[in-house]
Amino acid sequence: MAPNRTKTGLRKAFTGRITLDAERCDCNVIHEDVVAMVRKNMPDEESLLDVADLFKVFGDSTRVKIISALLHSEMCVCDIASLLGMTKSAISHQLRALRQTKLVKYRRDGKVVYYSLDDDHVGMIFNQGLVHVCEG
Repeated sequence: MAPNRTKTGLRKAFTGRITLDAERCDCNVIHEDVVAMVRKNMPDEESLLDVADLFKVFGDSTRVKIISALLHSEMCVCDIASLLGMTKSAISHQLRALRQTKLVKYRRDGKVVYYSLDDDHVGMIFNQGLVHVCEG
């Protein structure tokens, strides 16, 4: 296990302390030009809610493991269940959530259904997250 990491991969409490004074803004002036520019460039409320829902899906470790697996190859439910040591029912449940948010898609080949990432953006989101958590 990496130093300063718990079993779940989260960093342990850091040793340095940030004082409240460093985090507190003593400014009482609203920078109207900055606020107006940011307001103009922010996405609409519905888009922001959709992004929040997308990131909620990444909040489940099983779904993240499935995304990681599908980054390498399309797989059927049985293969994913075997890889992750879970039941087909549990995997199917997670795949349903991933399909609903358009992160994975499926194709049928006879009686077998294969799952894959919906598009390259899904892999990019996953990889950027992985890069971020692995930064020193």
